[in-house]
Amino acid sequence: MTSDYRIESSQPIAGRLWPQAGSLHFEVRDRALAISLAAKSFTRNSEIRVVHVPTGEVVFRKPASTPHESYDGL
Repeated sequence: MTSDYRIESSQPIAGRLWPQAGSLHFEVRDRALAISLAAKSFTRNSEIRVVHVPTGEVVFRKPASTPHESYDGL
């Protein structure tokens, strides 16, 4: 199975729906799922990106979390 989308960050990613707590990336096949997971996830001081793996195009960016946002255990 090949994954078409990678959710990535330069800092550990966390969230209630995040399947691998503390990892820096996660690969999925579905664009909508990748964007949904990224949108509901958090990092400290780093943006979260969804990359279309075959082309390298960034299809979604979430800015770094602000201090008032929940980090779900980070």
